[in-house]
Amino acid sequence: MCLKINFELKCRRITESHRSSLCVLIGRNKRKTKRSGAMNNVLRKVSFTQQAFVLNQALTICRATPSIRPPLWGTTSLNNYKTMPTHGIGRWRHLLPKDTPKKKKDKLQMKQTIAVTDTAYGTLNVKVSGYDMTVVEHYSQYIHNLCNQLGIKVAESYALPTKTTEVMLMQEQGTKMYVDAILKTHERVVQLSSLDATLCPILMEVFLKNQPEGVQLSVKEHTEADFQARFKARPELEGLMAQLNQ
Repeated sequence: MCLKINFELKCRRITESHRSSLCVLIGRNKRKTKRSGAMNNVLRKVSFTQQAFVLNQALTICRATPSIRPPLWGTTSLNNYKTMPTHGIGRWRHLLPKDTPKKKKDKLQMKQTIAVTDTAYGTLNVKVSGYDMTVVEHYSQYIHNLCNQLGIKVAESYALPTKTTEVMLMQEQGTKMYVDAILKTHERVVQLSSLDATLCPILMEVFLKNQPEGVQLSVKEHTEADFQARFKARPELEGLMAQLNQ
């Protein structure tokens, strides 16, 4: 009997000790769960604040950078294409100046001649002619440059139409003639105005001393006939114009 009582007492003690240990473990677990819940709440609040800060930064970056639309390959229309930033690249016509309507050239008219005075000549034409065009051109340039160096006013410098002459020869036994040569006469005119009377003889002497071979030199007053000689004669056109005027 005594053994049974001791064994029961031991069992009761063991059960009570187990109960007390279980109670201690449960209390510890409850404390841990309370602490973990508080920590979870704190971590959630921190995560929410971090997310809000990141979103604010993303919004500021998006507002600062310009928006680029991705190309819509299948559904682009003409209006959308014109609003793209690449519209108009390669055009250059708008950079050119606008073409102004060409004005018809007025007919060249004769300038007023300067009257002769006691101390100066009026308008003089220094005409140079010859068969070699290069020699005639160089000699007329020499006259023009010399007048500029001496302070003589050169009103104009122009070329007259080229004249052609045919040299015909007759056969010894017969009356038929054939063309032996064709000569072309080139003429240049340097027009001087208000030439001093005292300087004129010295200037003519210099011109004659530097005159090349095969070149003819003549000086005369400018007239209306000299002005008309600058233009080529068109007899056919003149005949048609005369018929229209009748």
